[in-house]
Amino acid sequence: MFETEDIGLNEQPVTPRPGEKVIELLVPVDKYLSAGVHIGTHICTKFMEPFVYRVRSDGLYILDVRKIDDRLRIAGKFLARYEPAKIAVVSVRQYGKKPVSKMCQYIGCKTFTGRFLPGTFTNPSLKWYYEPDIVLLTDPRADAQALKEAAEIGLPIVSFADTDNKTDFIDLVIPGNNKGRKSLALLYWILTRQVLRERGAIPPNGDLPEQPTEFEAEV
Repeated sequence: MFETEDIGLNEQPVTPRPGEKVIELLVPVDKYLSAGVHIGTHICTKFMEPFVYRVRSDGLYILDVRKIDDRLRIAGKFLARYEPAKIAVVSVRQYGKKPVSKMCQYIGCKTFTGRFLPGTFTNPSLKWYYEPDIVLLTDPRADAQALKEAAEIGLPIVSFADTDNKTDFIDLVIPGNNKGRKSLALLYWILTRQVLRERGAIPPNGDLPEQPTEFEAEV
């Protein structure tokens, strides 16, 4: 079971546990925490239990920053294997629209923001039909239509997921706060940078010309 203690900004694990390798995080831990990427909800599904670090005394689940970081690395490598134009990135959530659009500007993937029209992935007779090779979702609950269609036709699915999400049909889960404006901006900024690094478009330690704040949705 998880420990039920309050957790502050300096209480996330930044040093390895016994037997773990020392791996530098993709961004400083303070950057992760100030954006709130580790903030979960008061609900935790069985699917997301492995990604939880603590449970606060008020019942709020806190995600493990190291596991968020690790999955962002894995997702960057995975997405980099695909042709950019065949990657569909989806966000019904308002705060996900700008981060998704910015990612697709840098990488060249296909943006689907706002309402996801039924049949987009499954009905070739529709004028808005699109045939991706892989799908990236912001929230499996909010993006349920895209998830359903991608699963129906057997597409690989990558998705951000908070503690209250179910992850049925998702091939690669990236744990993280997928509701917060700053959190989504940082998560998409890091993932964009990782894909570009893996493709060799920027050096292994290279950065984007813009900061994560430029990925934030307007208030």
